[in-house]
Amino acid sequence: MGRGDLTNEEWVQLKPHLPKSGQRGGRWEGHRRVINGILFRQRTGVPWRDLPARFGKWK
Repeated sequence: MGRGDLTNEEWVQLKPHLPKSGQRGGRWEGHRRVINGILFRQRTGVPWRDLPARFGKWK
């Protein structure tokens, strides 16, 4: 977990409000990694292409 990523307590509160993985249109392996990537981008202002590899492919 990186600095600024969701804590376990925050994730427990957020997870029930997200769609189940693996359903139609659900192309992400894990919502937590995607959300942490979005938060990182918002915090730093980097372009999507410049996200660190730990957040997965930028596309």
